[in-house]
Amino acid sequence: MYHQTIVKPNAEEVAIAATEWLIETIRESIAARGTCSIALSGGSTPKRLYQLIAENETKSVDWSCVTLIMGDERNVPHQHVDSNFRMVKEAWLDRLDPSQPQSIPQVLPVVIDVNAPERAAAEYEKTIRESLLKSSDDRDAEIPAIDIVLLGLGDDAHTASLFPETEALNESHHLFVANFVPKFSAYRLTLTAPMINAARNIAFLVCGPSKRPAVDVVMHGPRHPDEYPAQLIEPKLGRLWWFLDTAAATEVLK
Repeated sequence: MYHQTIVKPNAEEVAIAATEWLIETIRESIAARGTCSIALSGGSTPKRLYQLIAENETKSVDWSCVTLIMGDERNVPHQHVDSNFRMVKEAWLDRLDPSQPQSIPQVLPVVIDVNAPERAAAEYEKTIRESLLKSSDDRDAEIPAIDIVLLGLGDDAHTASLFPETEALNESHHLFVANFVPKFSAYRLTLTAPMINAARNIAFLVCGPSKRPAVDVVMHGPRHPDEYPAQLIEPKLGRLWWFLDTAAATEVLK
């Protein structure tokens, strides 16, 4: 497994570095396969990345070749303030010029059914599979590969919506599931660890001193993925990046 850690002084420079990496990796994917699929993350650092793309990068890539997938989503309508899709729209998609088709990616939002999250997750799994198989160079693969997965990291070492001590951590067959999170008394919809690990490129974007213990335990602590779900992210064939600011990376650098 290729694994690289990139440390920058602050969150803004992390977002800039991650944006530059993302654009380069998108170009590589389009050159290799004619398309690029990206699973998006919520959170403040990814939000800044999306803003930077809208501000600076829409002409540097043929975005009509790019498909955006939701890596995880809250079980709320798209107009809800907690919706990850709403955040992506406001930070990025709503700022694009519709008269410039090369700046517009294809977007696959989760069709939310608040009262039936399991059904919504199952339908989105079909959507993901069908989208990826259109451009797959391995149509017989049990789990199709997303080109790029963006991830955050919670203070409790969760990533996507894979939270400690939840059922989704044991999932081995499905690509996308509804995961009940007791501490929120709510469902989250999320890519599963096997789906994330099948990706060609995975990037964690993590900033702030509150994340430092989680970064340290995921990278160097005892292996207890039920307690520290981000430890499940171990791509077998893909490449893994960590983009950290100095505050989050202090323990890593010792």
